Amino acid sequence: MDNPLQKRSIIIALVILIIGVVYVVYLFSLQVLDDYYKKSADENALRYITEHPDRGLVYDRNNLLMVYNEPIYDLMIVPNELREFDTADLCRNLEITVEILQQRIERACNYSKMIPSPFEQQMSKEEIGYLQEKLYKFSGFFVQSRTLRYYPLPIAAHVLGYVGEVNQEILENDTYYQLGDYIGFSGIEKTYEPELRGVKGKKVVLIDVHNREKGKYKNGEEDVAPSPGEPLWSTIDMTLQEYGEELLKNKRGSIVAIEPATGEILCIVSSPSYDPNLLVGKNRSKNYAALVRDNVNKPLFNRALQAMYPPGSTFKLLNGLIAEKEGIVNASTIYSCPGGYIMDKHTINCHHVGATNLVSAVQHSCNFYFCKVFYNIISNKKKYPTIQEGYQAWKDQVNLMGFGQPFETDLPFENKGIIPSVDYFDKLYHGRWNGNSVVSMGIGQGEAATTPIQMANLLSIIANKGYYIKPHIIKAISTMDNPNNRFAEKIDVGLKEEYFDPILKGMELAVEAGTGRAARIPGIRIAGKTGTAQNPHGKDHSVFASIAPVDNPKIVVFVLVENAGWGASVAAPIAGLIMEKYLKGEVANKDAENRIISLSIKY
Repeated sequence: MDNPLQKRSIIIALVILIIGVVYVVYLFSLQVLDDYYKKSADENALRYITEHPDRGLVYDRNNLLMVYNEPIYDLMIVPNELREFDTADLCRNLEITVEILQQRIERACNYSKMIPSPFEQQMSKEEIGYLQEKLYKFSGFFVQSRTLRYYPLPIAAHVLGYVGEVNQEILENDTYYQLGDYIGFSGIEKTYEPELRGVKGKKVVLIDVHNREKGKYKNGEEDVAPSPGEPLWSTIDMTLQEYGEELLKNKRGSIVAIEPATGEILCIVSSPSYDPNLLVGKNRSKNYAALVRDNVNKPLFNRALQAMYPPGSTFKLLNGLIAEKEGIVNASTIYSCPGGYIMDKHTINCHHVGATNLVSAVQHSCNFYFCKVFYNIISNKKKYPTIQEGYQAWKDQVNLMGFGQPFETDLPFENKGIIPSVDYFDKLYHGRWNGNSVVSMGIGQGEAATTPIQMANLLSIIANKGYYIKPHIIKAISTMDNPNNRFAEKIDVGLKEEYFDPILKGMELAVEAGTGRAARIPGIRIAGKTGTAQNPHGKDHSVFASIAPVDNPKIVVFVLVENAGWGASVAAPIAGLIMEKYLKGEVANKDAENRIISLSIKY
């Protein structure tokens, strides 16, 4: 092989051979190993449709349906499949402008050119049926079904919450959701979103060149059926909830009723409210905006969980219990009420005068007694050398009973209320303060602020004589026999059972022969306490706290009606009606019922 020409020929042949082998391997890889072109071809012939699961149903404690689903339809778009079409024709069918059509196409392209996204949402069966006859003319568009929430009764809006379309933040943080998906934004819908939403499915269908579906791909072998969301059983009694909302019609305030032994909320009313069906369907955004703009009634504001009020005289129950624990009083301790609690130039007046023990102090709501009690609790120098230590001990017990902090239960957006800290008063009084500086908190006024659900929970503690289970709204998940064990722990508040006897006795006497007579129910022993929460912006709030029956508590009820005056005038009869409705199934005192329902308070 000394011939240079021969060597050159061999080298050229080898180069050609290597190039040929490379091309063969490359072509084999493209045509056999690499499925890119197969996928591309499939995507021109196949359509992958998301099968949205039915959202879980919600029932009340008596198995009555509170929330169900109805079918609606979305017109979907896949930008990569778009072909030239008559834009004016599509705009006429959808009753939109060309500008809106172009904006929606641009939005879909920005989201994904390959993944379907909604173009026109929540179309009715009639609307989509008319459009489907012409859909062959619009390549890249197809119809996808889903369900929307509907409510058989226009009640419990704050409890149930609402569902809305996912926003950009959700899309970025949770890969489960795609553009156009729905998610719970408040109430049960938000808290139990993972259980309610279910699991999406997938359907693969063949389509022809005219954008028409020709049937399942591979006889449905690649289809995945959606899994519906789990049904939930609420603790709510729908009949009682509807009745409570009727009683608070044309008023502002709240009703919270709890089964004390379990912490199950029987009804939770915030008024004014709204029909939950307003936040469903095409008009949802418009209706939501109108509700937000209503600054007079604030219908989206959940007063039962978020509104903070001075607890008023109902807070005396708490201070009486703490005084017993601290050894300040017992059932027979007597203070002589002179008609008011005097502090230098200021007097907290009291309509009760004379010798008073704990039972009669609760019965007659003696301001002097509970101011004296509170002062002695936090100014007990034998036990607490400084006012700061005494107050902190009182505050620790109040916190233990559920005040000044949220319950962290299944009710979202709960306010924690206000039980001021030692630091707060040190700054307010420059470190120079004593029991009289804050004595108004002994009768539920001053700096303390509580929510209605916290006050209802205090009643559960009294009814249970020393413990509570966190108030909650869901009783069972998946089946009625599968209890929601997330809320089963009994929280002991560190008070002996015997401390509750004089409190309950005084509350019972308040109903039998005191300010709570408007809550009486024939044949049922009721314990109650009226209150008047001071309101610097107008007429005081009417408050009533009650437990029934005293000997075997089945229900506790806390009622607050804004600007309604004395607790005995409006709140007490409402509490009585709620208890009677729940315990007896019907109300005998129709005069009281009609008076409350027809009462309209001007704000």
